[in-house]
Amino acid sequence: MDRMVYLAMTGAKHSLEAQHHNNHNLANVDTPGFRADLDALMSAPVSGPGHDSRVYSEELTVGSDFTQGGIVQTGRDLDVAINGDGWLAVQGPDGNEAYTRRGDLQIADGGLLTTGDGNLVMGEAGPVAVPPADEIEIGDDGTISIIPAGQNPNQWVELDRIKLVDPGNENLQKGEDGLFRLADGEEAEADAGVRLVSGAFEGSNVNMVDALVKMIDHARQFETYVKMMSAAEENDQTSAQLLRNS
Repeated sequence: MDRMVYLAMTGAKHSLEAQHHNNHNLANVDTPGFRADLDALMSAPVSGPGHDSRVYSEELTVGSDFTQGGIVQTGRDLDVAINGDGWLAVQGPDGNEAYTRRGDLQIADGGLLTTGDGNLVMGEAGPVAVPPADEIEIGDDGTISIIPAGQNPNQWVELDRIKLVDPGNENLQKGEDGLFRLADGEEAEADAGVRLVSGAFEGSNVNMVDALVKMIDHARQFETYVKMMSAAEENDQTSAQLLRNS
């Protein structure tokens, strides 16, 4: 009887955790540049004073899906999408360099260039600052050019160049803040081979239909395991009643 309860309890727990991971992906289906989390079950024998007859398993996030998301054309001067492999370098909330595919750039108070979620975009010598300008243009190599406010319309000035990197997806790991960093803690070198598409940004790579199907599947699995626990309780009560009557 205890084996049945243990299996049902473990299954219900994992269905709930898988639902949590899936809901996190689903919540970010409209987040520009978002990379879906991948999860898997990991198992290990439960050691104790007797024979190891139980296996403990746990639902874990094992990496990210690096499949490219769809490109959303906006025509907006500050929007950029990575064309192929590569990453935008930003300053994470911890002050260290991190990497993202989010290209809905903004100019924050003080003229600092940020991603849509507020992380400072890194240039050749640190965060990029944009002075008041009549026009701004970002080239496919990340070069930022402006026409300063009140100047001749033909007087383009090269301001800075966005740091673009391509350290290889296998060397990156995702943090709790949703940004990627090198697994060894070092900073990636700028890569002149990375190219941008201006006037567009990359969307999330979460497939909404798949995520909704998984959500329904996890809910049904959880319900099944709960029914198994209820059945185990009924069997236990029936057995106890038979023993009392014998």
